[in-house]
Formats: sequence, structure tokens, C-alpha cells
Amino acid sequence: MGATVLGRVHSIQSLGTVDGPGVRFVVFLQGCHLRCGCCHNPDTWDLNGGTAYTAQEIVDKAMRCREYFGAEGGITLSGGEPLLQAPFVREVFALCHEQGIHTCLDTSGSVFTDEAVRVLELTDRVLLDIKYTDENSYVKYVGCTLDKPLKFLGFLNERGIATTLRQVTIPTLNDTEDSVLALKEIAAKHPCVDKIELLPFRKICQVKYDNMGLAFPFRDLPEPSREIMDSLNTLLQK
Repeated sequence: MGATVLGRVHSIQSLGTVDGPGVRFVVFLQGCHLRCGCCHNPDTWDLNGGTAYTAQEIVDKAMRCREYFGAEGGITLSGGEPLLQAPFVREVFALCHEQGIHTCLDTSGSVFTDEAVRVLELTDRVLLDIKYTDENSYVKYVGCTLDKPLKFLGFLNERGIATTLRQVTIPTLNDTEDSVLALKEIAAKHPCVDKIELLPFRKICQVKYDNMGLAFPFRDLPEPSREIMDSLNTLLQK
């Protein structure tokens, strides 16, 4: 195992602290079929981009950071959409489990195939993006329907897989009390969810779009203030 499937990797962050519990070895995979208006990494869209690795090569790199993981850390596979390379993700996670390394999957929940299910059999935690709580916004600003991540979440709940819901807070689109309460209600209906994270929308990715000759869809939207983020996070605690 570990050399049969090649994965296309955009980049690697050896000591990440915001992509799952504890200190993480974070691998950003190439390929995404969605076109989210707030996407920070348009350079991950092309499934044929990046650098090819075997699963064993990835795990060998992760092992060099193992002393920093502590009791909670481990490896996170993100993207792009990692489940577009599900066989590779499964090989990585299988090797990680052989070494006792905690596995975390950061996903949009829009890919729900038999291969994706096989990945979840080896996933200790899922970071699931619920980008909006209404159908129109999902179709307009993401490129899929809301029922896709909700169906994915339902499966996670059936399997009892620990889940963190994540949402980028975007002023004028989902920065309202009603939107956050709707996200909180989704979590309440799924006991597998033990955490919700609101991530402030940022526009530091503008240079990537400019360099790629692409228009950044949300370039004219404001970034949320600290006061807005504090207020919305307070709602989650009630």
C-alpha cells in the first residue's frame, strides 16, 4: 500500500493550527469542481496541476512532524476538494492509521460516492463546509445545491463521525443572525457535530486572481469587522 495511487498536491503546510484539532500536517490537494465566490485558492481548481506524490511519500513527510502533534494533532487533507481524489486520500489515511496518526478531512460535502464512503471509514474527523443555509445562495455562489452537503452530513451522523461545521462569514450574504441561527439549528439536528467555526471572509487572494487573469467574484464585498465576528460567535454560544 502507498505506491499504487498517485495524488496531485497543490501545497503542504507542515505545522498548521487552523485545519482541525491540535497541530496538523495539512495537505492541500489539487482539483475542485465547485466555483465558490469566496474561493481563496483558484490555483487548486485544475485537477491536473500541482505535484504528484504517493501516499507513502505524504505519510513519510507527516511522520517527521509527529513529535509536534501532541494528543490531538495529526494529518488533514484539504483542497480543492480532496474527495475528487478519494482513492489517494484513502491510501493516505490507511497508512496514517497504521502509524496511529489522527486523520481529518476538510471537504465541501458535495462528493458522495462509494469511494468517498470508503474514505470516511478511515476518517477520524470531518471539517464540513456549510457555506450558506439557503438554496438560492448555494446554487448562485457555490455551484451545487444545499442538499448535497446536508446529505453528506446525514451520513456522517449515521456513522457517528466527529464533525466540525465551518462557514466563511461574508458580509451581505450570510453575516446575519438568522443565517447563523440556521447553521446552529443544522448542527443541533446532527449530534455528530461538536463544533462550529465561523471564518472571516478575506480578500488577500485577490493577487492570485489577478495573476491568473481571473475576476474575483467577491472583490467588491467588504470583509467582516471584528465586532461582527464577535457578535455572530456569541450567538453560537447561547
